[in-house]
Amino acid sequence: MDRILIRGGNRLSGKIAISGAKNAALTLMPCALLTDEPLTLRNLPRLADVDSFGHLLNELGASTAIEGTRPTDFGRVMTMRTGQLSSTVAPYDIVRKMRASILVLGPLVGRAGVATVSLPGGCAIGNRPIDLHLKALEAIGAEIELAAGYVKATAPGGRLSGGRFRFPVVSVGATENVLMAAVTAKGGSVLENAAREPEIVDLCNLLVAMGASIHGIGTETLEIEGRDRLHGATYKVMPDRIEAGSYACAAAITGGDVDLVGANANDMRATLDALVEAGVTVEEKKGAIRIAAPDRIKPLTLSTAPYPGFATDMQAQFMAMLCMSSGASVLTETIFENRYMHVPELTRMGANIEVHGRTAVVHGVDRMTGAQVMATDLRASMSLILAGLAAEGETQVNRVYHLDRGYERLEEKLQGVGADIERAGDG
Repeated sequence: MDRILIRGGNRLSGKIAISGAKNAALTLMPCALLTDEPLTLRNLPRLADVDSFGHLLNELGASTAIEGTRPTDFGRVMTMRTGQLSSTVAPYDIVRKMRASILVLGPLVGRAGVATVSLPGGCAIGNRPIDLHLKALEAIGAEIELAAGYVKATAPGGRLSGGRFRFPVVSVGATENVLMAAVTAKGGSVLENAAREPEIVDLCNLLVAMGASIHGIGTETLEIEGRDRLHGATYKVMPDRIEAGSYACAAAITGGDVDLVGANANDMRATLDALVEAGVTVEEKKGAIRIAAPDRIKPLTLSTAPYPGFATDMQAQFMAMLCMSSGASVLTETIFENRYMHVPELTRMGANIEVHGRTAVVHGVDRMTGAQVMATDLRASMSLILAGLAAEGETQVNRVYHLDRGYERLEEKLQGVGADIERAGDG
């Protein structure tokens, strides 16, 4: 199994190209199931999760073709076409690897009137039920059955009716799933207290490009008028705001000065605001965001929240950065109840962190030291990489398959700005 070796202490300087967003890509790809015409996605990141989702689409009858990119390029262009669905069953052996697989449920029942999807897997970061997905689908006309680890959604008469649903709590995945189901319903649908993440906006923009009628994009109330059919489209995946935020933390923790090329500041305002509060210089330039570190990072008090609040997917990276701050920081995780699994590993490297339920108090230290550590989930993996970049000596990060799910060629990008980092196999 591969591992990442880091010899810390180098100041990062230069430019890092930001890839297409993982969380957007995995939401846009299932839209290929909504039409029999080609859907082409540009700026698609080269990630294990993207490959897994492509395999799932193949199982359902979609063809996938990679166009015009060299293996050495970042990003790629993929054309998907589902002339006919060969199956409406998403099997356990694929779905268990990736929670985002549940996002085929909405488009399948929307197009075929029936869908059977295994209950999903993914990162072990706490209880992540899909009850809101199912309740929202029921509200727009689906009948739901759960049996033997699978969920089956059926549209009576072969087509969803449309309807109204208010999410009791904001749910990104449930908003995405019911959106893709509602765009081909017989009637209109209204989704209240819908998620407003940039990835939701990206999905809405693609669906509109395919012929859908959606009003209120970017707000908490989405109004959808069902269409008889959607057509194909060509669409560019938005830049990855979490990747950009992660590399911003890398620049800050190493005392660096880095341009994040292609990052969209408007999509990551809460992250940038927190960096500024920590004393980091944030300069919005044409086509890039410059991140320049202060002499010493200031402590912060942060609480994760749905967009436009501070993203839960940035909590672990900020924790690593704040390990080297000038005081005590307080982080509160409100989204997932088990997202501090990186704390023991950071402690092995010299961090001083106390966890009290969903709150972590991070006491800044003057130095951290390299150690052998183990990644537990995607964002936790990145927190260990960040700590290794700043630590004295060598850090070995094991179980890096988590990183490959969400960061495109991470070691190459970091090498390009001066990090001493490499990937090694067991041999």
